Amino acid sequence: KRMKIINPGEIEKRSFSIIEAEVKDISFKDKEWKIVRRMIHASADLELLSLVHFHPDAVKKGIEAIRKGCHIIVDTKMILAGVNKEKLRKMGCKLRCFISNSRVKKMAKERGITRAWVAMDFSIPYMKDSIFAIGNSPTALLRLLDIIEEKGIFPSLIIGMPVGFVNVVEAKERLMAQKKIPYITIKGRKGGSHLAVSVINQLLELSL
Repeated sequence: KRMKIINPGEIEKRSFSIIEAEVKDISFKDKEWKIVRRMIHASADLELLSLVHFHPDAVKKGIEAIRKGCHIIVDTKMILAGVNKEKLRKMGCKLRCFISNSRVKKMAKERGITRAWVAMDFSIPYMKDSIFAIGNSPTALLRLLDIIEEKGIFPSLIIGMPVGFVNVVEAKERLMAQKKIPYITIKGRKGGSHLAVSVINQLLELSL
C-alpha cells in the first residue's frame, strides 16, 4: 500500500520532480522555466511547454516592478483569491480588481459591453509601471492594449492569459505583435485565472 503524501511542501516538491522527470528538453531560461513549471504544476498540462511565450524582458521587468511595490491589476476575483497574500505584503504590492465595482457594472450594462472591458478604464490611474494579469477575458486584454496606444501609459508587464473561443487568439496575437510592453502569454485558446495566479506567485517567489 502506497503512503499518502499530505504535507503541502512535500506535494509541491514531488510534483516538481515528476514534471522535470517527464520534460526531456527544456528550452526556457532558468527563471522562465520556474514560471512554466509552476504553470504546469497548476494545470497538469505539459502542452504548455510549446505554448507559453515570453517577451525577452518579461521576467526581469516583472521582478523589478514587484520589488518596487507595484500595483498588480487583475481581471477576476479568482486571481484576487489565489495570489499569495503573505508574499504580496512582504513586497509591498497591492492587488486591484474592478470587475465588481458598481459603476463598472452600470456602465457595462448601459453600453452593452463586457464588465472586463469597462474595468480596464478604471485601472488607468494605477496603470503606470504596474503588472496586469488577465486570466479570463480577452476583451480586458484588448481594451488594455487600446488604452496603452491611446494614452501612452505603460505598465511594466502584461500577463495575458485569457481563455476561450471568441477574441482570445486575436487578443494574444495583438499582445505579442506590440513591442512596447513586456508580456507572458499562452498561444492559442488555452489560459485561465489559475495560470495567471501561478505566474504571479512565481514572480513573487523570484522577487524575494
